Amino acid sequence: MTETTFRTIAIVLYFAGMLAIGWFAYRKTKNSLDDYMLAGRGLRPSVAALSAGASDMSGWLLMGLPGAIYAAGLVEAWIAVGLTVGAWVNWKFVAPRLRAFTEKAGDSITIPSFFEQRLKDNTRLLRIVCGVIILVFFTFYVSSGMVAAGKFFESSFGLNYLAGMLIVAAITMIYTLFGGFLGATLTDVAQGLLMFAALIAVPIVAVVNAGGPSTVISNVREIDPSLLSVFGSGPFWAGGTYLAVISALAWGLGYFGQPHIIVRFMALRTPADAKVARRIGVGWMGISALGAIATSIVGISYFSEHADMEPTDPETVFLDLAQILFHPFIAGLVLAAVLAAIMSTISSQLVVTSSALIEDLYKIVALRTGSKRTLQDKTYVLLGRLGILVVAVIAVLLAISPSNSILDLVAFAWAGFGASFGPIVLLTLFWKKLSNWGALFGLVSGAAVAFVWGQVSSPLTDQIYEIIPGFAINLIVAIVVSRFTYKPNADTDREFDESVELSRVK
Repeated sequence: MTETTFRTIAIVLYFAGMLAIGWFAYRKTKNSLDDYMLAGRGLRPSVAALSAGASDMSGWLLMGLPGAIYAAGLVEAWIAVGLTVGAWVNWKFVAPRLRAFTEKAGDSITIPSFFEQRLKDNTRLLRIVCGVIILVFFTFYVSSGMVAAGKFFESSFGLNYLAGMLIVAAITMIYTLFGGFLGATLTDVAQGLLMFAALIAVPIVAVVNAGGPSTVISNVREIDPSLLSVFGSGPFWAGGTYLAVISALAWGLGYFGQPHIIVRFMALRTPADAKVARRIGVGWMGISALGAIATSIVGISYFSEHADMEPTDPETVFLDLAQILFHPFIAGLVLAAVLAAIMSTISSQLVVTSSALIEDLYKIVALRTGSKRTLQDKTYVLLGRLGILVVAVIAVLLAISPSNSILDLVAFAWAGFGASFGPIVLLTLFWKKLSNWGALFGLVSGAAVAFVWGQVSSPLTDQIYEIIPGFAINLIVAIVVSRFTYKPNADTDREFDESVELSRVK
């Protein structure tokens, strides 16, 4: 058999496994919106941790991050540092409180519905605006996954970019559409383990093949010593390096506002489960990030001696090394790990976007337009599946022409969510005097600043990641407006105090 045949067999087996898990989840999912969107709040810590990690990392961990470091050196690794620290803080402080608060606040199953219940927003504006923001930024985020899928098949199999993208879109949509949140979560666990194994195997085999760590470091140092410096070509304070480092670390701020990640906190069995989940999740992330960084460095060394094999696109360095160093079938399994990273994120985002469409927009609009018709849960589940289909189709259309890099698309969407939802999530959980108007104006301000900042090119906007000004403006506006609009509410105060007590993890 040819190399392509071996790799194809591995990929087909992977696809079959994902569809089988999706079918299993479909059989386990009841016809209730709570079960379809949140798995009945019954996730074990290990499942929640691995699914959160896999849905978080996406194609950027195996393609975007290695590509950035391969092209610019270790200065790009600060993104991984910021994300790991942000994930730890998120699991430590946000996870237990969010699990407790969402149950107390009307048993909320989405972030927008939690904001509304927690802040007693009778206008419904906050929930609607949140739903719209989710639709806008997640469409870009899902599109980044589609771009990664197209590049994957183009680089690994010589397949047409569009054909590869459509294959991944179809498979992911099928198991997500039928399996819902449970299907996305269980496939995330399998995909997370596959990614973990690949990110350990590829750099170890590559380093051994290259002659050992000392040889790799020596080769890279000969090419350009600055590639091994975490501050680039100059000291921390020179040439805008400090701004680049701060911007990279600021990726960690985004964790507090990523709906597809923090929804895992809401689905935990109890707030106490967050402690075990934190250890598993952050451990998985730290080791995986080190594997991605090591792959980039050994790639620089390896391709300096094999210039005829050098990747035409830096973001395919992981894929190219895997195909060169492993037996075709094993290489196929490693390549499946890249697909796992891509598909796990797409599936999680599709579920959250669908929930925003149905739970946070359709229901609310129907009520505001005076509809008295109450649909059965199974009908809402059907609408949720239709929502997944619609969002997937739009994302595919946006990804037809891959004009931006994977990291650029992810960075834009990550900043949008971090700057809009992040501060409001923190304030709802840790500040009793946040008002619904403060949350609304802060959220809109943060999203607008991040969106505009990311579209404008100037010396300042090019140096500073848009999440920083967006997050700061959101926080300031939310606090200032709340100072003028907050009205004490006995029920809200009682819920807040009970939630804090329930969330205490010993």
